Amino acid sequence: MRNALFALVLVVVLCTGCVQTQGPVTLSPVEVNNYSGQKLSSVNDFVDTSINGTQYINVSTYRLSITGLVDNPEEYTYAQVIDDHQSYQKVVTLNCVEGWSATILWQGVLVRDLLNEAGPKPGATTVIFEGSDGYTSEFPISYFYDNDILMAYKLNNITLPAAEGFPFILVAENKWGYKWVEWITEINVSNDTSYEGYWESRGYSDSGDLNQSFIK
Repeated sequence: MRNALFALVLVVVLCTGCVQTQGPVTLSPVEVNNYSGQKLSSVNDFVDTSINGTQYINVSTYRLSITGLVDNPEEYTYAQVIDDHQSYQKVVTLNCVEGWSATILWQGVLVRDLLNEAGPKPGATTVIFEGSDGYTSEFPISYFYDNDILMAYKLNNITLPAAEGFPFILVAENKWGYKWVEWITEINVSNDTSYEGYWESRGYSDSGDLNQSFIK
């Protein structure tokens, strides 16, 4: 009788343990510092150059709007941008006019894919990016069709931190850092070739090309 009771208790204990044991817990990803043999900068190497300080976006209410001269104006949630579009990775160096730089593994979606879904109208020449802080910068529409330009939501394998532009930063490769718009909320397709963004209207080069001076 005692043996039977002991066996019953043992079975209960073992079964209880099985019920309480769950699958593996997913931990936060660790920032990588090397990619394909290339040493990467750290998120700690960034310097805050924002015009109104770090923006903190509520991802549940966030919307990305694609407006202007398009056949299909779009409005995406954060999840729709990520889940409904092909993801790409690329190592690109951000060069700030203040003299610092950061070489980062970026992950995001191609701006070209977003533009194609919206369908730029004939005569569209300019794409204006705007952040939640009101910051803007403009680009020829050809820049996004001639190059694989990312709108990134990860850096070095971690979700883009708020200080670096969460939910999205424009990885404007071969451009000075002031062209890298953070906290993107709107992509406006326009025919206004004279539009000037925040720093462009304050004397910075409209093109922002790295091989040229950033001063007009």
